Amino acid sequence: MDKLIYTAMTSAKHTMDQMDTTTHNLANASTDGFRAQLDSFRAVPVVSTDLPVQTFVVDSTTGSDMSPGTIRQTDRPLDVAIQGSGWLTVQTPDGKEAYTRSGNLKLDVNGVLQTQDGLNILGESGTVTLPPDQNVSFSKDGTVSSIPVGTQLTNGTIIGRLKLVNPPDNTMVRGDDGLFRTKDGKAADLDPAVAIAGGSIEGSNVSVVESMVSMINLARQFDMHMKLLQNAQSDDEKASQILSLS
Repeated sequence: MDKLIYTAMTSAKHTMDQMDTTTHNLANASTDGFRAQLDSFRAVPVVSTDLPVQTFVVDSTTGSDMSPGTIRQTDRPLDVAIQGSGWLTVQTPDGKEAYTRSGNLKLDVNGVLQTQDGLNILGESGTVTLPPDQNVSFSKDGTVSSIPVGTQLTNGTIIGRLKLVNPPDNTMVRGDDGLFRTKDGKAADLDPAVAIAGGSIEGSNVSVVESMVSMINLARQFDMHMKLLQNAQSDDEKASQILSLS
């Protein structure tokens, strides 16, 4: 009886947590470069002085789906998309490095290349700054060139190169701000093999259909856990009746 109550109760709670994660994924189905969150659970015994007959469910490590999203062409000069594996490097407000796949970039009033959230994009030698009245062009290897406005040049003046990194997926962790960082907090090394596509954006890798199906399954699981608790209550009442008769 105890096993049934503890397992059903904690499973119901964490099923709700998993529904929150699925809802969060669905809300970011149109967020550029978003990586879907993953949940997993496991049953463990309740640690007590009594016999270990009680079990409950706990969250296992929450991970991320690192599969690439769909790349769509925008022809916007400040849009970049990572081709395959890899990350763009940004500078957080505390001066440290973080990593993102969202390549919808902009220039601030000083010509500094930034994300839409106002974080500076880092190059191999620090921030990337464009001269006034210049358009920007990105090469496949991350080289950033400036082209005078109104010209038909295809190759401009090289002003830097983006810091493109590709640490192993199992060493990356998502922060509360949606950016990824290395687990040890160290800056990732530059990877010259990472390639980008200019004038393109990578979309979210969330599958709306799969997420909706998951929501339906989770709702059914939650309902099953509630029925198990009701059955446990019913069994307890019947057992009490039998014991009172005897």
